[in-house]
Amino acid sequence: MRPTLNRTLFALTSAFAIAAPLCATPLSTLDRNGAWVSVEAYGPNVVHVTIAVDKDEVLKGPGYGILPKQADNSAFRHTAGADGDVFVSKGMTLRVNPAPPARTPSQGEKYFAPALASVGLQVLNAKGDKVLELGGWEMSPHTVNGEKTYQVGASFNTARDEHLYGMGQNQESLSGLDLRGRVLDCKHWYDAPGGESVCVPFMVSSKGYGIVWDNPSATRFQGAIHGRTVFQSQVGERVSFFVITGNTPDELYSGYARLTGKTPIPPKSAFGLIQSKARYETQAEVLRVANTYRQKKYPLDVMVVDWFYWTRMGQMDINPAEYPDPDGMNKQLHDMGMESIISIWPRYETSGRYFNELDRKGYLLKDKDGKTVDGLPFRSDRTGGLIDATNPKARQWFFEKSRDNILSHGFDYPWLDETEPDLVPDGFFYSIGSGDRYHNLFPLVHVEGFADNLRAWKPNKRVLILSRAAYLGSQRTGALFWSSDITSTWEALQRQIPAGLNMVASGIALWGNDIGGWQKIPQNTTAVKPPLVDPAGAEDVVGKNQDYPELMTRWFQYGTFLPTLRLHGDRKHADIWSFGKQAETIMARYDQLRYQLIPYIYSQAKFTHDTGAPFMRPLWMDFGADPNVANIGTQYMFGPAFLVAPVTEQGQTEKDVYLPAGTDWYDFWTNEKFSGGRWIKAQAPIDRIPVFVKAGSVIPMGADVQSTRGKQAIAQVLVYPGKDGEFALYDDDGVSYDYEKGKSTVTKLRWNDASGKLSGDAGMAKLVKVVGK
Repeated sequence: MRPTLNRTLFALTSAFAIAAPLCATPLSTLDRNGAWVSVEAYGPNVVHVTIAVDKDEVLKGPGYGILPKQADNSAFRHTAGADGDVFVSKGMTLRVNPAPPARTPSQGEKYFAPALASVGLQVLNAKGDKVLELGGWEMSPHTVNGEKTYQVGASFNTARDEHLYGMGQNQESLSGLDLRGRVLDCKHWYDAPGGESVCVPFMVSSKGYGIVWDNPSATRFQGAIHGRTVFQSQVGERVSFFVITGNTPDELYSGYARLTGKTPIPPKSAFGLIQSKARYETQAEVLRVANTYRQKKYPLDVMVVDWFYWTRMGQMDINPAEYPDPDGMNKQLHDMGMESIISIWPRYETSGRYFNELDRKGYLLKDKDGKTVDGLPFRSDRTGGLIDATNPKARQWFFEKSRDNILSHGFDYPWLDETEPDLVPDGFFYSIGSGDRYHNLFPLVHVEGFADNLRAWKPNKRVLILSRAAYLGSQRTGALFWSSDITSTWEALQRQIPAGLNMVASGIALWGNDIGGWQKIPQNTTAVKPPLVDPAGAEDVVGKNQDYPELMTRWFQYGTFLPTLRLHGDRKHADIWSFGKQAETIMARYDQLRYQLIPYIYSQAKFTHDTGAPFMRPLWMDFGADPNVANIGTQYMFGPAFLVAPVTEQGQTEKDVYLPAGTDWYDFWTNEKFSGGRWIKAQAPIDRIPVFVKAGSVIPMGADVQSTRGKQAIAQVLVYPGKDGEFALYDDDGVSYDYEKGKSTVTKLRWNDASGKLSGDAGMAKLVKVVGK
């Protein structure tokens, strides 16, 4: 039978799988009259709780994405008594209730109560306040993909004033950020109605705790409905979750980084402009676009070669008719101070040169009969088997062919597309087990396997990978994540803001989206007001969609204040000058501003690397004491200084913006000062995105450069008075891993508001401009 085969395959291959679970040494394993509860620590503010009927299940250790080597019980002491078991550290207290006394069940309980033994537990923070309580757990037997297994779940009591965030990328909201009252399908789902959803099952609460749900199968999340927050996964034999506590959000993210991995500092070019299109048909077109950027003196760091540069899907070659000299092309890009990214797909059509080899070796996703799955008929996608990235030999094969056939031609970085994966694994089988059991796992093992090999190949050149999906721990791979193939509409732009803020709240800090949307531009306008950008000169790109140049302009302004700025789209042209002269002028100005902000942004990358916390931040992270920010998903902080409120409506020239309480704010464009704790109507003419700066901010502004390749001087230090402030200006070579050895510079800039002086570097003190003076 197939289930037996699955278990055999799992036993043979799991020991070699990436980040494979290891057996843990728990603080204690408790018997609760038929339910086993294992408690394990990962430092003073992280505990791992596992509950199952089978004792062997609770002793298996954590699942994929978790770093078992980080397990550390030393901070906790355990006491047992009549009132249960208590685990205490300086960061938290976990109480596991004793088994309830035996009693005769009622008539109703005989028929409708769960047969599982009761397990009660509570989590207290460092102050002794109860922040979390288990309401119940579930193991309901059923059969999935021919395998007898369980639907597993747990519920947690949720306070009436509690707010919930994270759980990956979900594009169903137009504005609200709070997950309270929402039901999410936490699964990788390319065809989700609002745009692709990505499951990173890390939920953060306003009460000062986070839950990492340790199950890669499709999971239903219910946020604070009827006072309960519920996680419910389709496949499993145990309930496994981690609880992280902290006095601040940054402490929670520090715990998450310790548990799942640090975000590396990407190459500095990752923060410059990345130019892409679906697709550049020839290398001549790639070079023409790159040269035009240099001729116009618009800064640019990376050119991207997207799909179908190959002769056949899965051929893993470069078509010489269209790209006759990729080595020469890349040399020319490098000579211009640019780098290159090339898309590499994990799909292999049956008539390609590698399909038979991969099929014979068992390196592709299989159906229940052991036959390679070819395409997805329900999406009219009939091309190609999927590489089985859960198989370490298949991962190695994929990297070596990518390296030898493609990257060796001078390309700097790979774009690993379809990492959700696009060929849905449900009903099929990986080498380690069913695609249903491991529905959300592919992007982690596929990207991390490639990243590890890249670093081994070029040990002192930082890894950079584009990836459109993630899972627990994906931040440690060095990948830049984006929101997938979104539509090119005002509504899609509006959905990006809350979607991105909950994605970064899930520990995935390096997030962005396709500037302008990926899908073909609708050829009829939806404008209800006269377009604010003249479409003249853009007709061959936008057709009759006369408000699209306005949309592109607004989207580029938003992208300027994202972790990554990448132009992309399925259109005739996708570069700055292709949407009319007015749009070009405005976007070129923001491109210049982006590069002036590189010292500030790069310093935030160091902050994320050190703390695990994102630097694109929902307002609740920094202003949690202000109840008004709990559900604002239309604006955010970009680093410690900037409050950004993107314009997402056609024809809009002013926007309601909330300025959080506890500080004063300055309009970045006019320097007008506002008190916090109120809504204002911010002016937003077409050349201005509402941006405000917090009082006490110190912002180093870089000199104008054409790319990040060379050393960028600091041209000015902007100081926004009203409070003392400081900024840690970070720099390194921007390319190598020498920063891991301490080869970097950190300049602490401190503003004393009373004296009106900046200290920390005498040279930079001369560059100070105090706003308002």
